Amino acid sequence: MDIEQKQAELIDHFVKKASAQVGSAIGAVIVEATSHASLFAFSEILAVPTVAELEGTENSVYLELLRLFAHGTWSDYKSNSGSLPQLLPDQVLKLKQLTVLTLAETNKVLPYDQLMLELDVTNVRELEDFIINECIYAGIVRGKLDQLRRCFEVQFAAGRDLRPGQLGSMIQTLSNWLGTSDNLLISIQEKIKWADTMSELDKKHRKDVEDKVEEVKKSVAVKKLHTVSRPTLTFGGLRRSTLNLVE
Repeated sequence: MDIEQKQAELIDHFVKKASAQVGSAIGAVIVEATSHASLFAFSEILAVPTVAELEGTENSVYLELLRLFAHGTWSDYKSNSGSLPQLLPDQVLKLKQLTVLTLAETNKVLPYDQLMLELDVTNVRELEDFIINECIYAGIVRGKLDQLRRCFEVQFAAGRDLRPGQLGSMIQTLSNWLGTSDNLLISIQEKIKWADTMSELDKKHRKDVEDKVEEVKKSVAVKKLHTVSRPTLTFGGLRRSTLNLVE
C-alpha cells in the first residue's frame, strides 16, 4: 500500500473517531492521531466540528496540540511547551519528522548544521541515522546525504498541511508556474517550427544538388555518344593513326 492511500485511510479513521467523541475524550483521539507512526496530515481532523468546539474550553490545549502537528515544528513546541501537553516519545519523533518536511519546503539543500540545530541532534552520525531510518525509510522524503559537503540534498518531500493564509500564496505560485510553462511551450513550438523550416530547406537543397548531378551525368553520357572513331587511312604507303573526333 502506497503512502498516499495509507494516509487517506488513517485520516478517514481518525475523522470518524473524533466525530463520535466530545470534550476530553477528543483529547485522547488527538494524542493517538499525533502519535501514529504513519499519519502526517491533520487538517481534516482539525476541521471536524467536535474538534473545533474545543476552542476556549478547558480542553483547548489539545486543539493547540493538533494545530502544532498540522503546521508547527519542534522549535515551535519548545517555544510554547509551557502551554502544551508534554509530548510522548512517539509524538516527539513525529514532530521532528514534520520539521524536516517544513525545512524541505523552502530549501532542497539542507545543511547538517541547520538540521542538527532544528532537531536537537548533537552529532552527524545521529543526524544521518535519523534522516535514513525515520525519514527516508518512512517514505516521507527521498534524497542524498552528502558527507563531504555536510548536507542533505532533497529530491522529494511529502507536503504538509496548508497553514492559514498559505493557500493564497500557493495559488499565486501555481499561477506564476502556469505562466512560465505557457511561455516555455510557446518557445518550444517556435523552435520546432524553425527546425521544420530548416529541414525543408535542407531537403530542397539536397534535391537541387541531386538534380544538378543528374544533369551532369546526362551531359557526360551525351558527349560519349557523340564521340566517333575514324578508320585507319593509308596515304602513299604511310599509315596514319585513327583520329578520335568529338563533335
